[in-house]
Amino acid sequence: MDNRSDIRDFLASRRARLTPQEAGLLPGGGRRRVPGLRREEVAVLAGVSTDWYTRLEKGHIAGVSEDVLEAVARALQLDEAERAYLFDLARAARPTRAPQRRSRARVHPRVQWVLDSMTSSAAFVANGRMDILAANTLARALYSPVFDDPRRPANIARFQFLDPRARDYHTDWDGAAKVTVALLRTEAGRDPHDKDLRELVGELSTVSEEFRTRWAAHDVRIHHAGTKQFRHPAVGTLELVYHTLDLPTQDHGKLALTIYTAEPGSPSEDALKLLASWAATSTAVRTAGEPTA
Repeated sequence: MDNRSDIRDFLASRRARLTPQEAGLLPGGGRRRVPGLRREEVAVLAGVSTDWYTRLEKGHIAGVSEDVLEAVARALQLDEAERAYLFDLARAARPTRAPQRRSRARVHPRVQWVLDSMTSSAAFVANGRMDILAANTLARALYSPVFDDPRRPANIARFQFLDPRARDYHTDWDGAAKVTVALLRTEAGRDPHDKDLRELVGELSTVSEEFRTRWAAHDVRIHHAGTKQFRHPAVGTLELVYHTLDLPTQDHGKLALTIYTAEPGSPSEDALKLLASWAATSTAVRTAGEPTA
């Protein structure tokens, strides 16, 4: 796979953000023509020749040893997510005949049983392109604006950038948008042959300038735990704690279980309980309106 442009843009963007002082170098004399570090400065920090690093930054990464990649990662002060992304780019650049393919990861019925057993937390399973593949009742209620889109599976990124309601639903839309794009960029590095992901990125890049700008930043992220605020149309603002766990699959796909909970005794816990009641009522109304088999 030819991913040289991704490699070039990623390394150049990481180099541009790092000053000589931050890298532990003495500032050179004269006016600097580029932001951040020069290529030769990165080469010195990584212990390689300038010509070699220049070639690497042009995208010629296939066959580069892990030790050298580690040295470059240290020189550019990459964080855990960025380091993993660099190694993913190197892996994708190796000669392969792997064709583009559709996402294959599936949720086992036993996982749905686990989700349904969580009655006081919102829990769902998503793939790397942020399709919600399984959810409990409370998660469907929490993400009800996302599920309003008739397309299935419901997709968090598509809602984020293509539905105007997302700006009200996310109290910090800009921060949420940045995280969403970083997660998609991380997944694109991990699985560059996912045709569904490439189609989603193409759709969002074509329609949304906000997405296109953030995608060009080459930011990546590992999403394990944190807090997030929602402004739900039925119950108002909720501040929830989330934890995300990787789920093993039998194929190449990647699934993640995310669980949202509220701090005990907080207004958000009351709002989450109210949301559960709202979800139960909505489900009962829909069920009552269905024709008898």
